[in-house]
Amino acid sequence: MTYSYLTHLECSGCGETYSHEELHTFCQACKSPLLPRYDLDLARQHLDRETVSLRESGMWRWHEILPVLNAQNRVFLGEGDTPLLSLPQLEKELGLSNLFVKDESINPTGSFKARGLAAAISKAKELGVKKVIIPTAGNAGGAMAAYAARAGMKAHIFMPKDTPFANMEESRMVGAEVTLVDGLISDAAKLAGEKAKADGWFDVSTFKEPYRVEGKKVMGLELSEQFNWELPDVIVYPTGGGTGLVGMWKAFDELEQLGWLENTKRPRMVSVQAEGCAPVVKAFNEGASFCEFWEGAKTISSGLRVPKSFADKIIMKDIYESKGTAVAVSDDDTLAAQKKLAETEGIFAAPEGAATLAALNKLVTQGWVKPDERIVLFNTGSGLKYINPEN
Repeated sequence: MTYSYLTHLECSGCGETYSHEELHTFCQACKSPLLPRYDLDLARQHLDRETVSLRESGMWRWHEILPVLNAQNRVFLGEGDTPLLSLPQLEKELGLSNLFVKDESINPTGSFKARGLAAAISKAKELGVKKVIIPTAGNAGGAMAAYAARAGMKAHIFMPKDTPFANMEESRMVGAEVTLVDGLISDAAKLAGEKAKADGWFDVSTFKEPYRVEGKKVMGLELSEQFNWELPDVIVYPTGGGTGLVGMWKAFDELEQLGWLENTKRPRMVSVQAEGCAPVVKAFNEGASFCEFWEGAKTISSGLRVPKSFADKIIMKDIYESKGTAVAVSDDDTLAAQKKLAETEGIFAAPEGAATLAALNKLVTQGWVKPDERIVLFNTGSGLKYINPEN
């Protein structure tokens, strides 16, 4: 039996191909992200969706279309198969009939970052990496540290000084070296990149290695299965680095090629950002194909404080292709939505996740979504991780 149908890496910009048996970062020709590709025709002949559904729960039950070639190299902490929850009280208030949240807060380390880092660290282990480094706005650092510890790797994390306290402590607790940076994630990324080159650390920054996106795409695979192999009409997704948005769009394409979908109408993808850091929203409103660096980024949603994603061109392409949109919300509206989601549905969402409800309020008011459409919000993490013990 073939454990993975991975065949090669492909540049998202120029189409150059790279071997998946070698360690790569991004395309050396055009500096664009690399995306894993699979022999989906062969996979379709030997794999069916019922087989996947009957396996033990967790992200790795989709292993044929994930990048690890040998099961022994999987680094697993229980990630994946998060619940898809209906939101009946909010449905009534908003005049909707099919509103759901995909709750990623139950993943290891309390956020969806566990998925991407599980895939990245597992593949790094398979390719012989011993030391990993990452710049982070918070949750990615804690996830990377945990999976690196599980894999027996050394981990170094660069994060802004105002990163939520829980992210710092969880990273240190599992043995990572943490360097606090006076600045934004872009400043942390610069320092991490310099350290990686100087001392031989492998950089697992968002889209600067090819495999984090594969862990995130499983959110899209799970979503289709949870809706009985149909896709929702609208996905409202908080966008910082954009790995999840890009990953899910990739998942829908792969499911279509496998012939597993009951319909091929894809969701309209809504990118949600904070008003204090909204490069995707600005680019969308201008009809641009790439994002400009957002100066003076400021928001309580630390995961959305990303001035420019390395994958901005892919993000914009996927939004346009989906006939989606991009929405910016204020921090006040995010906090109000966080409280509303908790009080009405019992879900204490991270600010990034709550921002999707704030955005949905705008979309409902604008008439951009229809009352009977099937809409999925993504709560990307637990609100507990944002509690400051000093307050």
